[in-house]
Amino acid sequence: MTARAALAAAPPASPHATARTQARNRHTALLEAAAHVFRRHGYALTTMRDIAAATGMTAGSIYYHYPSKGDLLLAVYAEGVRRVGEAFDAAVAKPGDAWTRLRRGVTAHLRMMAGLAPGDAPFAGVFVQVQPHDFPPEHHDELIALRNGYEAKFRALIDALPLRRGVDRTLLRLQLIGALNHVPTWYRADGARSLEVIAAAAVRNLLAGVGPRVAAHRGYGARRA
Repeated sequence: MTARAALAAAPPASPHATARTQARNRHTALLEAAAHVFRRHGYALTTMRDIAAATGMTAGSIYYHYPSKGDLLLAVYAEGVRRVGEAFDAAVAKPGDAWTRLRRGVTAHLRMMAGLAPGDAPFAGVFVQVQPHDFPPEHHDELIALRNGYEAKFRALIDALPLRRGVDRTLLRLQLIGALNHVPTWYRADGARSLEVIAAAAVRNLLAGVGPRVAAHRGYGARRA
């Protein structure tokens, strides 16, 4: 049966189901518009009127869903964490040594941060651009927990690395994430280096600097698929 025939044969959706679908679509459109506006103007300079103008909704309609701008930011931020986290998990799920899995995770992170997935780019942008000092006080702890939950994925990869004795894994993780989050400020899609090349170089430099000396000398894990 073709897709067209299947649709024709399917029973019509009930009014309640149609209403729920429309409501979900409106909610998705609201989050996407809010992500675009937060990313463009930053949290502090964005108003609910800005978001209303971007969605074609009234500010009152948005307040029906989210009582405050902070509530809306929390929803957008959570969606950004979910999308970036899913891309990261998918990238590191395949078998490989610790350095290979780190390279895959770094590549996935960079692709999301650089906006190579257009539908995800605004959410990823809010996730990386809105910093803890920007968080509204009423949601500060929740936003920190979301950020920490994502960074725990990097922590697991860093903890699995064979490193030289005395390396501070916490500092290594924080320095790596900080460096990766800065890449979108200078990366160009038409530049000489792809994100895959940048990710491989970042992991290779870590390996050379803090990895086991024998493994670093042999290029352990740096070029594996």
